[in-house]
Amino acid sequence: MNLIIQPDAGVVPVVQAINKAKQRVDIAIFRSDRKEIGKALAAAVQRGAHVRVLVAHTNRGGEARLRKLEQRMLEVGLTVTRTGDDFIRYHGKYLLVDQTLHVYAFNFTTADMAKSRSFGVSTRDAAAVREASALFEADCTRQPFAPKRSPLVVSPETSREQLMTFIKGARKELLIYDVNIQDPACTKLLKQRAAAGVQVRVIGKVKQLKGSDPIDVRPLRTMRLHARVIVRDGSRAFVGSMSLRRPELDQRREVGLLISNASVARKLREVFEQDWLDSAARKDEAAVETSRKDETAKEKGNGKEKEREKDPVAVKSA
Repeated sequence: MNLIIQPDAGVVPVVQAINKAKQRVDIAIFRSDRKEIGKALAAAVQRGAHVRVLVAHTNRGGEARLRKLEQRMLEVGLTVTRTGDDFIRYHGKYLLVDQTLHVYAFNFTTADMAKSRSFGVSTRDAAAVREASALFEADCTRQPFAPKRSPLVVSPETSREQLMTFIKGARKELLIYDVNIQDPACTKLLKQRAAAGVQVRVIGKVKQLKGSDPIDVRPLRTMRLHARVIVRDGSRAFVGSMSLRRPELDQRREVGLLISNASVARKLREVFEQDWLDSAARKDEAAVETSRKDETAKEKGNGKEKEREKDPVAVKSA
């Protein structure tokens, strides 16, 4: 299993994965503005690989771009299918290259790959590859998806049960990247684990928290956040496209992966800890800068008062 850390890695790992294709490439796209990926897909077709692209039927503010993306891909000989409209959003980002599955929390965009904290993983786990292949086929043909037991996490079919079970399994620590945790049941569960002695820390936002709740929350202050990650007890993890929000668990197509690879989990934990510390340092710097500005403004105000005391004309005109 391999881990991609954004923005460090950029577009290179995705292009390299496509370039290795010998037989097939299946790719699900929600957003994409990286021409390198389109060129790599076209090159795969020229090598004789069977390339299929599943493009979201809609995204917020970008439908015209999606249609242009479809047209560009059709022009270079790719097989392009648009997702159905039975879900409010098809938000999953994943790639199947021969017998390897790549699952991403990031879109194929410069904003996500070059300016945001996000992650992706690749695996050759046979059950995960089979399940992702079945999911891709179902969504391409607009047929219902019938999930089977595997590490693949799919919304809305399996994500709520799998992720809540995963969280319940924590004994010592939960480290979470999430843009905005809002689902009441998930928030309640996190509070329960914290009350049971599990250290729960979140980089991002959590709704419905009180000051007395034993959950530490910190915004990512060093860059844009686009990660959905849970690290459990330093040895297991989840990476995917879904936040712990009701629409993303119950109403949208989202894709993620449960990870039992301890080295990948440890690396995710290392990145989290560094982001946690860096965000605290940035907060302290901001506080110092605010204090400095307040002192400067105060000094200027005191200076004006002194000038008025010395100059009666100034006082009168004031």
